[in-house]
Amino acid sequence: MKKPLQDFSPTPSSSFFARRALIAVLAASPAISALAQFRVEVSGVGLTQLPIALVPFKGEDGSPQKISAIVQADLERSGQFRGVDASGQALDETSRPDLSLWRQRTADSLVAGSVTRLADGRYDVRFRLWDVVRGQDLGGQSYTVPQGDLRLASHRIADYVYEKLTGEKGIFSTRIAYVTKGGSRYNLWVADSDGENAQAALASPEPIISPRWSSNGSQLAYVSFESRKPVVYVHNVASGQRRLVANFRGSNSAPAWAPDGNTLAVTLSRDGGSQLYTISSSGGEPRRLTQSNSIDTEPVYSADGSTIYFVSDRGGAPQIYKMSASGGNPTRVTFSGTYNISPSISGDGRWLAYISRVNGGFKLHVMDLQSGNAQAITDTTADERPSFAPNSKLIVYATKLQGREALMTTTLDGKIKARLAGQAGDIREPDWGPFQKQ
Repeated sequence: MKKPLQDFSPTPSSSFFARRALIAVLAASPAISALAQFRVEVSGVGLTQLPIALVPFKGEDGSPQKISAIVQADLERSGQFRGVDASGQALDETSRPDLSLWRQRTADSLVAGSVTRLADGRYDVRFRLWDVVRGQDLGGQSYTVPQGDLRLASHRIADYVYEKLTGEKGIFSTRIAYVTKGGSRYNLWVADSDGENAQAALASPEPIISPRWSSNGSQLAYVSFESRKPVVYVHNVASGQRRLVANFRGSNSAPAWAPDGNTLAVTLSRDGGSQLYTISSSGGEPRRLTQSNSIDTEPVYSADGSTIYFVSDRGGAPQIYKMSASGGNPTRVTFSGTYNISPSISGDGRWLAYISRVNGGFKLHVMDLQSGNAQAITDTTADERPSFAPNSKLIVYATKLQGREALMTTTLDGKIKARLAGQAGDIREPDWGPFQKQ
């Protein structure tokens, strides 16, 4: 495929739109699910990590999911916690633990629980959290779930623990979307935040790119090349139904949801060069936002919907700009580096993540929007497509390790990273979904 004019992609082996377009909707074979299984590898040491003990849940040896291990992996991946050895102890949510023992093991907190298979095949999952230092019972919860939701129950336990101990909302029960390429087949997946429990949403022999979650997590916007040109669709995650949103002359690409869930910002070349437009998520006539002779693309809304950040080469090379969501004169945001693309804005409005070309490689950077200070937070050189977790504390991004593409999560300072390594197929195009209603 000829490289299109809009290509600001850091990956020379595939075009910008071939990394960002999507697929005919085909039935996904159950056998494909093996492509989406991940192995989480956490590396790095943070400045302050809370030591926590996760006692194996009573009855989890007979459970298809090891609840305590999933909870511990979630907490460690956040960068806020480190596990403490809990071997040799047998506790559940009804136990009154000997907190002096856990103080000796240097644990600041303790989680114990149980998992029981019920007569109807469902599972009863219970847990309790203890503040070891203060000697306080911090409460617990119980969930009655089908086998398929045991991982979700585990993630909700991790969310509870995270919020009780940090005061901030946990993101472990959220979802991510990403794309895999295996051979000549592309698949769009919706998975747990740790990459596990992936469900195939779409499959095609054509490239899949630019999945973007709506603000309520019920829909994904994406670009499809099934008609041999980029076309924007919106896909209902629960039903699998989709609707055509933008299929104008030229290319239709880079969809981004407004927080209201009713509007998309898109890049269209219908009137010549690539420019930014807004369009109803149901389709219709687009409204042009930018009026330039440059390439304007990769829009993303601020959390309050007032501002759109985007990439433009109006200064001679790709840089990140911002403007009012209703249009107007753009203001340049990035000044360090000669090639900056793929903006992502944190939900709290404090941070901009983006990809910058450094010595021929492409590295994930994070900028403090108030001060303008930015720094590279990775050692890799083929990073792409950062996306913030909904609590603004982690970033998921794609990169290349050992010659293969993979997903990573990182803390904003780059000190704690977790590799989400697929068993088969290259992994790309991640987007982190919003908080889920429980």
